[in-house]
Amino acid sequence: MIRPAQLEDLASIKKLTEACAQSMQEKGIFQWNEYYPSLEKLQEDISNEELFVLEEKAQLQGIIVLTPNMDKEYISVDWLTPNKNNLYVHRLATNPRNWGSGKGRKLMDFAENFAREKGYSSVRLDTFSQNERNQKFYEVRGYKRLGNIYFPKQSEHPFYCYELVLD
Repeated sequence: MIRPAQLEDLASIKKLTEACAQSMQEKGIFQWNEYYPSLEKLQEDISNEELFVLEEKAQLQGIIVLTPNMDKEYISVDWLTPNKNNLYVHRLATNPRNWGSGKGRKLMDFAENFAREKGYSSVRLDTFSQNERNQKFYEVRGYKRLGNIYFPKQSEHPFYCYELVLD
């Protein structure tokens, strides 16, 4: 079941993101670190009603943030659609013990269906340039790679921006 996150989920969500950060770093992917995602950012996502959780058997299995707000880092990207009716995906994370089991696909199916139901023209996101598995994951789903952005507190390497134009 995918549902909106509640403040009482915050500790479990933070624990999940920390496990993801550690597992990625063990694989040489330095996408998340001690600064990101912060407890404060996750709390803000919940307060804004933009963070959703994937629960199975009363256990948190994944999270995703869906927001209509464009980060300033995205302004320079040459997007496929106008910057006025887009849904942005942030902080997609699944339990590292279950990577490869389709939980990320469930969350992205949810995001894309959510965007269609709400009438958005596209779904936009970024993924780390050093995370080839994620790049392939989005490209197989039909996302087009458009440009690079940087988050200096996270990495010296770029993040690739992707967009899926909805019908």
